[in-house]
Amino acid sequence: MFKELEIFKISHAMSSHAAHRQSVIARNMANADTPGYAAQDVAPFSEVIGTSTPAFGMRATRSQHLQNTATATAPASFSTSSPSAPNGNNVSLEEEMLKAVDVKRQHDKALAIYKSGLSVLRATLGRN
Repeated sequence: MFKELEIFKISHAMSSHAAHRQSVIARNMANADTPGYAAQDVAPFSEVIGTSTPAFGMRATRSQHLQNTATATAPASFSTSSPSAPNGNNVSLEEEMLKAVDVKRQHDKALAIYKSGLSVLRATLGRN
């Protein structure tokens, strides 16, 4: 009955996106002194959910329906276009720390959505 609730799918997708972005940010910070390293980032969750995760959009109701639907994949990383240092590295630790705070907020929001969904389920079952 409650095998595939959309609120839990979205919460999981948001949490997974935050985890992937955090790993990209950590890689950027680890390579802050590597000559020629180009900082990377991940597209915002709002863009990723709208394009690469068909589970949250249209659903196929039979085998011939929506045959050309894209498969769900991890968000793609892309290089940022920040000004680079003399050694060719463009990692800014300050920017990466701000991105890390943003990721923490996104993960906290995903957890809040999940907890809210559980609260609604408990209320409908008569359990507080």
